[in-house]
This record gives sequence, structure tokens and C-alpha cells, in this order.
Amino acid sequence: MPESNGAACGAAEKVKPAASPASEEPAAIAGNISYHAQYSPHFSPLAFGPEQAFYSTAESVRDHLVQRWNETYMHFHKTDPKQTYYLSMEYLQGRALTNAVGNLGITGAYAEAVKKFGYELEALAGQEKDAALGNGGLGRLASCFLDSMATLNLPAWGYGLRYRYGLFKQCITKEGQEEIAEDWLEKFSPWEIVRHDIVYPIRFFGHVEILPDGSRKWAGGEVLNALAYDVPIPGYKTKNAISLRLWDAKASAEDFNLFQFNDGQYESAAQLHARAQQICAVLYPGDATEEGKLLRLKQQYFLCSASLQDIFFRFKERKADRVSGKWSEFPAKVAVQLNDTHPTLAIPELMRLLMDVEGLGWDEAWDITNKTIAYTNHTVLPEALEKWSQVVMRKLLPRHMEIIEEIDKRFKEMVISTRKEMEGKLDSMRILDNSNPQKPVVRMANLCVVSAHTVNGVAELHSNILKEELFADYLSIWPNKFQNKTNGITPRRWLRFCNPELSEIVTKWLKTDQWTSDLDLLTGLRKFADDEKLHAEWASAKLASKKRLAKHVLDVTGVTIDPNSLFDIQIKRIHEYKRQLLNILGAVYRYKKLKEMSAEEKQKVTPRTVMIGGKAFATYTNAKRIVKLVNDVGAVVNNDPDVNKYLKVVFIPNYNVSVAEVLIPGSELSQHISTAGMEASGTSNMKFSLNGCVIIGTLDGANVEIREEVGQENFFLFGAKADQVAGLRKDRENGLFKPDPRFEEAKQLIRSGAFGTYDYAPLLDSLEGNSGFGRGDYFLVGYDFPSYIDAQAQVDEAYKDKKKWIKMSILNTAGSGKFSSDRTIAQYAKEIWGITASPVS
Repeated sequence: MPESNGAACGAAEKVKPAASPASEEPAAIAGNISYHAQYSPHFSPLAFGPEQAFYSTAESVRDHLVQRWNETYMHFHKTDPKQTYYLSMEYLQGRALTNAVGNLGITGAYAEAVKKFGYELEALAGQEKDAALGNGGLGRLASCFLDSMATLNLPAWGYGLRYRYGLFKQCITKEGQEEIAEDWLEKFSPWEIVRHDIVYPIRFFGHVEILPDGSRKWAGGEVLNALAYDVPIPGYKTKNAISLRLWDAKASAEDFNLFQFNDGQYESAAQLHARAQQICAVLYPGDATEEGKLLRLKQQYFLCSASLQDIFFRFKERKADRVSGKWSEFPAKVAVQLNDTHPTLAIPELMRLLMDVEGLGWDEAWDITNKTIAYTNHTVLPEALEKWSQVVMRKLLPRHMEIIEEIDKRFKEMVISTRKEMEGKLDSMRILDNSNPQKPVVRMANLCVVSAHTVNGVAELHSNILKEELFADYLSIWPNKFQNKTNGITPRRWLRFCNPELSEIVTKWLKTDQWTSDLDLLTGLRKFADDEKLHAEWASAKLASKKRLAKHVLDVTGVTIDPNSLFDIQIKRIHEYKRQLLNILGAVYRYKKLKEMSAEEKQKVTPRTVMIGGKAFATYTNAKRIVKLVNDVGAVVNNDPDVNKYLKVVFIPNYNVSVAEVLIPGSELSQHISTAGMEASGTSNMKFSLNGCVIIGTLDGANVEIREEVGQENFFLFGAKADQVAGLRKDRENGLFKPDPRFEEAKQLIRSGAFGTYDYAPLLDSLEGNSGFGRGDYFLVGYDFPSYIDAQAQVDEAYKDKKKWIKMSILNTAGSGKFSSDRTIAQYAKEIWGITASPVS
């Protein structure tokens, strides 16, 4: 690294600026970087510190991406294949620089080029801020899917919203979690390309007019504009680059009231501009107020309307060249995938566009919509199966409410006329829920199931629950509508790029790097699982990752952790069903036992560093109490000289993709401990296994399949099974639960004030009683606690046998082949979307 900006500036001046956007030669790349520093300036000409060097390097890489994006776009335009459009409210991209040069195969060339300026590529990559476009697994999955779509040369595109402030940046203070706005766009993103020619009008409120011919038209209200920003997504070792198209909301100049402004009415003059800014300001704005509910619904409709108008425009661009040019061809050219219920409004919006704009009748429009739309369900949690107030819907989207009412009416008539025996179940199956006349709602998941041609879950267990429980009644009507598509992760970002030491060992022992795009090849490691040379190399790579992680922990928390201790990690959104509370109660119990041990007994203990990271939603009080508890326990344990050689507890702040890329390679044990039947899939469990981490977990989500693939002996299992949960809750309600003494000990130590004066009674009370809101231990923490503690004791013993542990680690990586997003997306393409590869030649 250069000692000063001046030194870097001097190095930059020695590299002659020359635009060479497609070159893969280090000298020409350096010239292109210098060109961007001089002719695409965002900073003063005297500045060329790490930040400026990053932006210039990123813009140079973007040249490669834009060229490929343009070629791919023109190729799809010429060949006119059927295309998939993926609609998601979230994308968690992570940093793009390392991933882009890796996928393009020019990492070495760029590393050499930036050295001419006195920089290391890794240091420049560290200057990049994570794009704040998502929250958790839903968004990260969407990003893995885009990577796989591009790598498989599929004609597919992503659509999302360009959130200025994201969810929030998490700060940990003495009070616990505090939320501040993300600053990823405070300067600018070098990866996005604004498309000033791609703008669509988006209407809200207003009224429905009935025209003389009987057709209907939505009019009045307020109209904002959706402006497109494209983020190119390169495939791995392919010429294809697809797009994540993000929509930003804008008002036009004519919506600015100059008279009011000059009259001193500044806020009134720019009212519509202010409303436009609100739409893409924040991911998941608080919805406790009617204004908050309206804003969330606005966001969802904004995404759906802009995306569908764009899809229509592109379809019509090619429509004139086709043989028939009929709208009936639309499903043969367009597949729309709804990622969870957030984009459900694509259904009535597609109907509206076909009927009100294109003049089709109901039956034809419905046939097209049904053949076009597919829906992925990501949860069985009631609060996440969205229900929108009919009053709010009718106010904001009057025409869409009419269409939804008609879909509901026709569904009801179909069931009564064809399945008379199901009439008694109609109330729970209908889209409109009028059971509470004061609060009638639209059930968005029901609308998706009724309208889509395919509904899929995201893990075998989850899909079975959908078919046998959540959507069982629909299954009897449409037995072929439901599928499973077990989630996957991209092996490029989640092993090849984030864990170079381990990936090089994998390539060496497999004698090929083809595993990067054919993950099933990892099974080849099984035959070396007992090889001492591999063990030594594996242990060395793991230690290097653990040291890197220890440095990160020291940098962000000030806590020193021992790389020779067992690194035990749980990172995911903080939620009661994910049971970070079970984890920290286990750590509290471990701390209590350590305090009771003699010095001789402590010598036999497996030293452990427990790390927990994740964001609690801003208004989720109990989740925020869990964050506070983890930090309070850590503050006591880490400063207790009696035990801190044997136990550390660390909360990792502001968990995001870039943090995960440090944590996951350095992990040895990972906790995936949700109440069975509650986690749809999970994908971080796949990332941990791929990186040679052993899982302790329940039979929930994709854990079930991971355990089958890596071997039962290489997975620490505990807890109730999904089919037991309902009965156990019933037993609890009937007063039949007998708490384990160890569970009581852990709770009592917290109640005693051992970890400070904060009032944890409301959190602990949620684990008490037999039923009632906020009580009754709905997520079975108490029931699973004893088997959890027993499983952790098995972990301690296994870790003492280094040879056994490394073998378990190797076999976890070897068994991860199934969990590639390439496999998942290939199945979506063949079995749901009906699209095929269209490589740029």
C-alpha cells in the first residue's frame, strides 16, 4: 500500500491514460484505469488514494461488463428466445469487484495492473460498500440465482428496487442495537448504469372509469415515473452478462409547482417529488401506521408495474417480426417468477395491462396470466404470508382491487361447480378474507396459488409441508401445480472467491477447477478423506481463514479471540424461530458450568468462541432483546479471567454479505437450530458446509437434505421433528411440559442480574407459561434445550480428536455438490420456465 495519496498520485501519473475497455493485458488495463481516473473523474485530480483507485478500477471492470451486456442484449434481441423475468423485493449482491473479475477470468491481470499504482487488488476490493438492496436469505438467494442464470447462459433478467438507504446499518451500543441509514449510495455505485430512455408511468389512487364500450379505465390520482438502472451480472467463464434492472422513482419537472415555491410554500411545491423519494428510500419501511402500509404497498406495486411494462415493451419490440404477432404467444416468450408474495401484484397488473391497455377479454387475459406467472413460497410463518387490507388496496389501487375481486369470485364459482365437496373449505381457500367485517383482507399467498401455473417450495421438507398442510386443499384441485426446488448457492462467491486457500486445495486434489461450475465433482474428495497430507493442507487453510476472521473480530469489536479455539458461528436474521435465544442460553449454561469447575477440570474443556451476528427488525422488540442479551453475556464472559481462556461470546455487528465472506471460511461449527418446520430452507447452512464447516442443527429446511448428503455421522442432530411440533405445543398448553433443570439454571442466572441490570423478564417470560400471547414458548426452546446441550457435549468431544474433525470437515465439503444454485436454476429453467441456454458466440 502507498504511504500517502501523493505517492499513489505519483504512481498514477507514470501510467499513461488510454481507453482500452476490452483489454485483458495488465499494462493496457492499467492505462484504462488511469483513463477513468482522469476522464471519468469523481474526485479532484490530485486525489488517488485507495477510494479513488477503487472507483477507477471498478469503472474499468465495468467496461468489460457493459460490452458483454450489450452483446448479450443484442443476441437475445436477434434470436428472440423465451425469457424469464425474476421479480424480487430483495437482492443481496455483496461486493462486486472480486466477483466480477473472477467470473470474467481476469483476476490476475487486474491484480498486476493495480500494482502499477502501488495497490493490492484485495485492498481496493475492501473499499467497496455492500449494495443495500436486501436483508437476508431471500435477497442473497436471488443474487445467487442471477449469477447462475448468467453462468448457464439463460435468457433471464432480474427486477428489483433501487433502495437509497437499504434496511439499516446496525450499530451496537450499551442500549443494544441501534439503526442508522445505510450509506452505500452516499457517493455513487460504479456498477449501475442509468437508462434515461427507459421510463414508465406508475399511477396510484384515482378511480375507475367505465367507457361506452363497457371496458374499464383507471384514471386520476397521482402519477410517478419509474427510471431504470442496470447492474450487469457476468456469467462465470462465459460471454453472457445479464442484467439486474433496478427501478428508481422520480417526479417530473412539471410536477414542481414554481408558483408555490416562489410564494414560500417550499414543501407543497415539491410534494410529488418528496413522495417519489419515499418509495425507494428504505427497504421494508415500518408498517404500524396506515401511511407505512400505503408506502409498502406502493413499493410492491411500483416494482410490479414498472417491470411488467418493461416486459411488455420488449415483447412488443419483437412482436411485429413474429409469424402471428398475437398476444396468445406471450407465455411462449415470457416467464415471470414471483420471489415470495411481495411481487403478487404482478398478477392483477398483468391482467389490467392485457385487458385495459391491450383490449383483451377476461378469459384470454386470464389464460395468458396463468401460463406466465409462477410463484415461489419461502415461508410457512403466518406473519410473512402477506395479508393486505382491502380498504388500503381499494384506496391505492382501485382497478386492481376490482380484478382481485373478480378472480376470487370466479375461483369460488369454479370450486362450487366442479368440487361441491370442498365448498365447506372455501372460506380458508378464498383470496378475500371477510371473516372480520371490520378488517377484511386480501390473502396474497392464496392469490398466487390460485393464479400461478406452478407453486414451488425451496427444500424437500418445506415443499412437503406446503402440499400436506398449508396448501393441501389446493393440491386436491391442482395436483400437478406444486413442485420442490431445493435452494442452492453459487460456488463462485461462496468458495472459489471467498476462500482462496481452501479452493486451491480442492482444485489440487481433484486435479481440475471444473468443480467451480460442476459442484458434483466435489464428491471426488471423499476418497482422500483419510489422507494425512490432505488433512495437513486442510488444517492449514482453515487456520489461515480463522486468523483472518480473528482479525476482523478484533477490528470491529475490540475482542481478542483465539484461533486455536473452536469457532462456533450463527449468522442470520435475528428472529425467535431461528432461536438465537437457544444459542445464547446454551452459552450461559456453559459459562455457569465453567465457573463451577476446578482448575483441573477446566484443562479438559474444549475452548470455544461463540459468534452470533444478524439484524433484528427495527420494531421487533424481542429480537432486539436477544441482541442485547448476547452483547451483555459477552461483556461479562469475555472479561472474566476465570473462564475467558475457555469461552468467548462475541456479537458480530452489521452482518452483511462481505462479513459473511470472512465468517464462513473461518467457521468450524455452525448453528442452524430453528424450530423444525419453521425454516423454509436456509442457504447459509449450505455455505457453511461447502466451506468444510460442521453443522449442529434440527431436522428443518435444507438441513434434512444436507445431513443426507454429507452423512449423518458428520452432522450434530438434536431437537423435535416437524411432525411432533403441533403435539408438543398442545402438550404445553395442557400443562404437561416438564422443564429440564439445566434450562432453569440458565434462565435463573440471567434473572439474577449476572449479566447486568437490563430487564430481561419480558424475553424470558416468552419461555414461561403454557399458552397466551408472548408466553408458552411457541418455538420450543425449553423442549429442545436438553438435547441441544447433549449435542454440544458431543461437539466438544469430537473436536478433541483433530483427525476425526478434519475428516468431518472434508466430508462436509465433499457432500455439498447438490447445493449449487446452478443445479437449482437448471431445474427451474427446465421444469417451470421452459427456457433453454442461449450462449453468446
